[in-house]
Amino acid sequence: MTKTVNFIPLKDRVLIRRVDQEEKSPGGIIIPDTAKEKPVEGEILAVGPGTRDDHGTLHTLDVKVGDRVLFTKWGGNEVKIDGEEYTILKESDILGILKK
Repeated sequence: MTKTVNFIPLKDRVLIRRVDQEEKSPGGIIIPDTAKEKPVEGEILAVGPGTRDDHGTLHTLDVKVGDRVLFTKWGGNEVKIDGEEYTILKESDILGILKK
């Protein structure tokens, strides 16, 4: 489910809502919150218009709102908008789009 957010990223930045990982390991062991790593998977909620080259041509982003993506573990900036936590990162920090 894609949520609408009142935020428009600039240039080649995207707004992502992190997707929580499973709370159990493949063997069925429950992982406590203190041992969990931040998820590196998320859903794109907003995208910037893209970047301009030296000639002024706009190059749009390869990702779009609603895409589910994997991104670098330490990439981006965490922000709170309307009381919810999101991550803003550059398109170059996105490793790939997950197919549905």
